[in-house]
Amino acid sequence: MQKALSKEDFCCAAISPHAGWFYSGVPAAKAVSSLDPQVETVVVIGGHLAGRMPVLAAIEDGVKTPLGVLEIDTELREKFGKLIPFEPDIYEDNTIEVLLPMVHFFFPGVKILWLRFPAAHSSFEAGKSLAKSAKTLGRKIAVLASTDLTHYGKNYGFSPKGMGKKALEWMEKVNDAAFIDAVLKGDPELVLKRAEEDSSACSAGAVLGALGFAKSSGKNHGRLLDYRTSAETAEDELPVSFVGYAAISLG
Repeated sequence: MQKALSKEDFCCAAISPHAGWFYSGVPAAKAVSSLDPQVETVVVIGGHLAGRMPVLAAIEDGVKTPLGVLEIDTELREKFGKLIPFEPDIYEDNTIEVLLPMVHFFFPGVKILWLRFPAAHSSFEAGKSLAKSAKTLGRKIAVLASTDLTHYGKNYGFSPKGMGKKALEWMEKVNDAAFIDAVLKGDPELVLKRAEEDSSACSAGAVLGALGFAKSSGKNHGRLLDYRTSAETAEDELPVSFVGYAAISLG
């Protein structure tokens, strides 16, 4: 049985996968539940945005989950928007939606802020601005960044090491491992480089935002909570395509 988290184990920011509960529900739950339970607002940062895209934010007052309505922290959104201009997030995207029910379950009285960051160094600075905005308001917040790792195989048009078990092992021990190592080092430039050159993260901007927030909060320690792949859900033969998932706490 896994021991309960102590006060020292909780973090100010975490990185979670977003593939869906069947594939990545366990690491996602570990990431969400690692956040400080005393926070007033959980900022969920999604991605799937190229570097040239602007920051996006949900402009509604709340979002529905199976547990009811999560109120959006409009005051924090306004304060952040004065530092980092954003555009309304009017697009369909799973990077945040998949995680909201878990946030609602683990933090039933919390407010949220829905943001999506592009894969650019500016997202690291945006994370710092998020910390500044919260400090100005006297608001205790936590950041949950959403990304899956390497998308490998025929379904994704990415198979530099062929197919089969050796390809899966390469994805786990080389490609995903290099990205995770960059995150644990807290190096935003290396995170972006690994994501771009290795195709090892679909939402690097979200990770950069979490790193920027954690650094501004004086938290520089990263810890890998869980790693697994979608191949583990296959009942028989190894699938032709698979994806990596990691849960990481920051601070």
